[in-house]
This record gives sequence, structure tokens and C-alpha cells, in this order.
Amino acid sequence: MLKIIYKYLPMILFVCYPLGIVWVFFNDSEIFFQFVLVPLGVFLLVTALRKLINEQRPYEKYGIESVFFKDTKGESMPSRHTASAFIISMAMLKINLYLGIVYLAISFVIMLSRLLAGVHYIRDVVVGALLSIGIGFIFLFLI
Repeated sequence: MLKIIYKYLPMILFVCYPLGIVWVFFNDSEIFFQFVLVPLGVFLLVTALRKLINEQRPYEKYGIESVFFKDTKGESMPSRHTASAFIISMAMLKINLYLGIVYLAISFVIMLSRLLAGVHYIRDVVVGALLSIGIGFIFLFLI
């Protein structure tokens, strides 16, 4: 079950996001650029932070195999899957409360799957989630 969640839940979330982009373009075009650029900005920020920090992954640091034989080196902090899932959730929350809540729940499960698979530390996923929630709140709801 973990393998299915780990592999396919992010895929489902990330594939559905372009559908949201299309919906916003046709139904709420005044927030279109915000809906696209804020998640893109978070993705680029997290990618840069991962390269800058270049923290070892748990399986590297402790010399163990990851649950799904992942062999990526470094770039553990912050979790890009977690950050991406949560910023997409915040964008969905902007267009529909109920859809946003469902996406946030899915993001939480994605976050847990990264921990249980042994590819991230708790701090990696927490920082990814908090970064996205904070940036999403500021740039999607306050500005």
C-alpha cells in the first residue's frame, strides 16, 4: 500500500493541477497568473534550497537501503514532493474550499509517505509543508 501511495498519489495530485489551471483560465481568469506563478515560484525556491543545503538523505547518512531502492544523493531538505503538494493544495483552496481541504489531506498523506519510505527526515517534510503553506497564504490570500 505504501508503494502505491508513494508513487501514484503525487502523480494524481500533480496531473490534476493542470486541470485546475484550465478551469481557472476559463472561470476565474483574474487569479490565473497567481494560480500558476505562486506554485511555480515555490517549486523553484525549494529546488534552489535543496541544492544549496544539499543535506544527505536518511538512507545515505545511515548506510541503509531505502524502502523502494531510491539512490538519489543529497538534496533531502526541504522535501520537494511535500512542498509541491502543499502549494498546489493552497492554490486549490483559493478556488474551492472543499477541494482545497481534500488536496490538503492528500498532501498530508504524501508527506507521511516520504517519511515512511525513508527518503526524508521529519524536518524535510515539515519545512516543505510550512514553506508552501506560508508562501501560499501570503501570496494567494493576503496579496
